[in-house]
Amino acid sequence: METKAVRRVVTGHDREGRAIIQEDGAVPRVQQVGGAIGPMFHEVWNTRATPAPINAASGEPAEDGIVLAPPRNGTRIRILDIPPEGEGIRNMTPEEAAAHFAEIGAGHASNAAKEGAKHALMHRTETIDYGIVLEGELVLIMDEGETTVRAGDIIVQRGTNHGWANRSDRNCRICFVLIDGEFDAELKG
Repeated sequence: METKAVRRVVTGHDREGRAIIQEDGAVPRVQQVGGAIGPMFHEVWNTRATPAPINAASGEPAEDGIVLAPPRNGTRIRILDIPPEGEGIRNMTPEEAAAHFAEIGAGHASNAAKEGAKHALMHRTETIDYGIVLEGELVLIMDEGETTVRAGDIIVQRGTNHGWANRSDRNCRICFVLIDGEFDAELKG
């Protein structure tokens, strides 16, 4: 999948405490997940604590590969390019779906095998996610109901089981801010 680069501008402080532009360039970690049919992940930044430490010279905390959820007590921001959905996703088995999520450390999040799953890539994470559609459109699929979101729409995902389907004929670019969360006892499991 051919996608345009995501530019990341990171600010910081010099030795005298003055505000500076610390980095300006393409995000350093980009990976297509799930093979040719899967989305392109552009990892922008993560934090490892709340409150997030702010100091003069720090950069993004090091991380290997692409991980779906944010670090414990942390946050993550990423851009996803989601191509139009084809037969590869529509005919995906629950085992293939779990393998898709396992590529990003979240095989346990996949709910495709759940009875009555509405989409092959249904999943649930213990997070609050803010999704901002930048280009194109997606269908947000829930256990009960679905809705189409378009450029400019914002989704607040609150630890719910869901899936995304790009039923259009063009790429959808969406920004996600993921915040580590914790389920109430009645929502666990």
